[in-house]
Amino acid sequence: MNRSQKLKLKLQSLYKALTFKKHFTLGFIVLLHCFNSVALQAQNQEKFKVVIDAGHGGKDTGTTGFGIYEKDIVLAVALKVGEKLKTYQDVQVIYTRKNNEFIGLNERAVIGNKAKADLFVSIHCNGVKSRSPYGSETFVLGLHRNQDNLEVAMKENQVIELEKNYEEKYGGFDPNSPESYIGFSLMQEEYLDQSILLADYIQKNFTENLKRKNRGVKQAGFLVLRETYMPSVLVELGFLSNKNENKFLKSESGQSHLAKQISQAVINYKNALHIENDNNYAGSEVTKNQDVSDEYRATFYVQIAAAKRKIKASAENFNGLDPIFRIREGDLYKYRYAESHSHKYIQNKLLEAKDKGYKGAFIIAYLDDKKISIEQALKTQIK
Repeated sequence: MNRSQKLKLKLQSLYKALTFKKHFTLGFIVLLHCFNSVALQAQNQEKFKVVIDAGHGGKDTGTTGFGIYEKDIVLAVALKVGEKLKTYQDVQVIYTRKNNEFIGLNERAVIGNKAKADLFVSIHCNGVKSRSPYGSETFVLGLHRNQDNLEVAMKENQVIELEKNYEEKYGGFDPNSPESYIGFSLMQEEYLDQSILLADYIQKNFTENLKRKNRGVKQAGFLVLRETYMPSVLVELGFLSNKNENKFLKSESGQSHLAKQISQAVINYKNALHIENDNNYAGSEVTKNQDVSDEYRATFYVQIAAAKRKIKASAENFNGLDPIFRIREGDLYKYRYAESHSHKYIQNKLLEAKDKGYKGAFIIAYLDDKKISIEQALKTQIK
C-alpha cells in the first residue's frame, strides 16, 4: 500500500468518525431538547394544592364522647382524605398535622398560605351535652346567623387559649366574647362563593351517598378560616355525643366512607373551577350544534367575585374586563364576566379573567334563569 492509499484510508476513517459524531451530537441535542420541553411542560402544569387540616391534636383533645377523642377521629379521616386525593396526579396534598401533635390555629393557616394552596379543608367532630343531636354540617367563614352557630365557633376557637401570647397573636381576639365576632362577615369575601360551592358539594355527598342527616351549609366565625387566604371550609363530620353516630365515626368503614365523600367533593370542586382537557368539555360544540335553538341552550358565564358591597359593574372596577354583570343572590352581590352559549368560548374568557388576577374565577351555567350544573349545561349543546 503506497503513501497515497494510506492517506486515502485515513481520510475515509476520519470522515466516518466525524459523521458518527455529528449524528450522535445531533441526536443528543434533540433528545436533550425533548427532555427539557417535557420538564418545562411539567413545571408549567402546577398541581391543585389542597390543605387537609385535622383539627385539634396533642394536648388539645377536642370534644369527647363515650371515651373517644375528636383529635383521633379527625386525624384518621384527614389522612384517608389525603390518600384518596393523592391518587390524582394533578393534586398535591398538604397536611397541617400527620400525627398527635398540637398546632395553633394561626400556624395551620400559615401552612396553607405559604404553600399558596387552592383549598383549605379543616376536619372536626361535633359534641354537645345532649345526646340527641346528630348529622353533618359544613361551615364557611361569616357572621353567625344564630346562637347555635356562634356556640360551635366559640367552642372550636377556645383552643387558642392553649397557645402562648394568644392575645397578641390574634389581635386581642377573645374566643369567649360575642363582640369579638362582629365583622367576621367581611373576612374572606373574595373566596366566600367558592367556599360555599365546596361546602355544598360536601354536604350533598354526605346526604345523598351516605344518607347522613344534612345539617346544612352554615356561616360562623372560625379563626382558622379567618386566617387563610384561599377558599376554606370547616367540616363537622358528626356528633361524638350521639351514641349511634359515635359508633359510625370511630369505625374504619365510617371513616373511609366520610373520607371518600370529602375527597370526591374536592375533585368536583376542582373540576367546576378549572378547565378540563376532556373532549366532553372542550370540543367543537358550536359547530356541532349550530341548529340548536338558543331557547333550549344553556348560557355560560365566568363568575369572578362575590361580595356584600355593591360595586358598579364597569371595566375600570374589574381590571379592564368587559362586559361585567352584577346580580344579587341573598345577602351577596355576584359579579360575572362575559356570557355565551359556547362553553369553549367561555373557557377562553375564564383564562382571561385568571390572567387579570381573578384566580378563583369559575364557570357557571343557567337555563331559563335557573342555575344548573356544567354537566347539565353541556348536554343542552348536543342536538
